[in-house]
Amino acid sequence: MLKAERVDYILQRLQELYPQTPVPLTHRDPFTLLVAVLLSAQCTDARVNQVTPALFQRADTPVDMAALPLAQIAEIIRPCGLAPQKSRAIKGLSDMLLAEHGGRVPADMAALERLPGVGHKTASVVMSQAFGVPAFPVDTHIHRLAQRWGLSSGKSVAQTETDLKRLFPRDTWNRLHLQIIFYGREHCTARGCDGRVCEICRTCFPARKHPKKTRKA
Repeated sequence: MLKAERVDYILQRLQELYPQTPVPLTHRDPFTLLVAVLLSAQCTDARVNQVTPALFQRADTPVDMAALPLAQIAEIIRPCGLAPQKSRAIKGLSDMLLAEHGGRVPADMAALERLPGVGHKTASVVMSQAFGVPAFPVDTHIHRLAQRWGLSSGKSVAQTETDLKRLFPRDTWNRLHLQIIFYGREHCTARGCDGRVCEICRTCFPARKHPKKTRKA
């Protein structure tokens, strides 16, 4: 199967499997999404969704979060891991939103990336899921599957993002990155598939005889 054929098949099959793409992180607005995405680093979405209700009950706006003692933020988010760093980032970005953006999350990639604790992936998620701006956040699932499906070399997360943006139409990016994540969690897991097991891997590479080695994100 040629790469263009794989791209068409993957788009069609993922749309069949996941016609709806609900945002995995529970949130109410761009600010609560931003905080939830920051907390999801090295933590499952399920765990984040267990933790954020208590946090947002105390503070769900930049004004309230900036006023919340750092120690309280750290204690609430401790189950998500990396609590000292994440609590400082949440406090810092809240202060910066108040000082520079009128207390609102900016719908601007560069401005988001300047916020404490907000990298390119987090900014991409917020642009995509909060503001509907086409973006292609690459997490570990997407990085792994792009290699197994012969869409990227996996040299780096940035290269994977560039490759996928080049291959897939811009108007599919926002739903597609979620569809790939859903598929990676359900069917093409790190240990459950080696590039020869799941439906899409078998269809794209039916003659593959050896496990596909992938580079980590």
